[in-house]
Amino acid sequence: MERVTDGPENIAVGHPAWDSTATLPADPDQVNDYDGFAEAYSAETENSIMNEYWARSSILALVGDVAGRRVLDAGCGSGPLSAALRDRGAVVTGIDSSAGMLARARRRLGDDAALHVVDVRDPLPFADGAFDDVVASLVLHYLEDWGPTLAEMRRVLRPGGRLIASVNHPFVEHLAQNPRPSYFATTSYTDAWTFNGQSYPMTFWTRPLHAMTDAFTTAGFRLAVISEPQVDPAARELFPDDFQDFADKLAFLCFVVEVPS
Repeated sequence: MERVTDGPENIAVGHPAWDSTATLPADPDQVNDYDGFAEAYSAETENSIMNEYWARSSILALVGDVAGRRVLDAGCGSGPLSAALRDRGAVVTGIDSSAGMLARARRRLGDDAALHVVDVRDPLPFADGAFDDVVASLVLHYLEDWGPTLAEMRRVLRPGGRLIASVNHPFVEHLAQNPRPSYFATTSYTDAWTFNGQSYPMTFWTRPLHAMTDAFTTAGFRLAVISEPQVDPAARELFPDDFQDFADKLAFLCFVVEVPS
């Protein structure tokens, strides 16, 4: 299902220049190929208002004090969130399905984090209770079925551990699609990300809020926080022309869920 860009202006946030509506059927073998644009994507999102001052800053605000805590960064990409967690004193392990993104993470982090090529759809190569926290920033919306992934994340968390996750806001995703599907259905749509003149299909899954919370509780988590974050105020001076437009709109939905002690 294709995204359109003429959704209600008071809801949808403008897309970056490299993100557009897909107009051709996606090749299943090339969908979500982060290896193909790892360097360009990392450069575009390193300090952008949506990534650095909205998506990552909202996760860090929810994480709080992680000094000495064992943290798994699930879907770590090129490692900017892992680096921020490391700088806060966390013992960081990062996983990502893209070897190209992890190569950039290794250049960024050196020996400061253990990094592994792992798809979050697969069993995680860690012992039960290996981590105090798992962070999953803009990861779960790539999955049709959250169940196996959440079960594995719960398994590798100790009792009392936390999963801090963010996804594209389901209300925004619902209102931006044309034709608009049932809000209550789990559906997919495909965008086209363009870097260096080449287009890459990116498929996402959207589901209603209650399906998200049900998935967490079915996996054995206890809901602690549901947050609709706003842009970091620090972005006002850096992006004076764009700040207010972003500050007034929805983009992401964040969760903190806990493993019962």
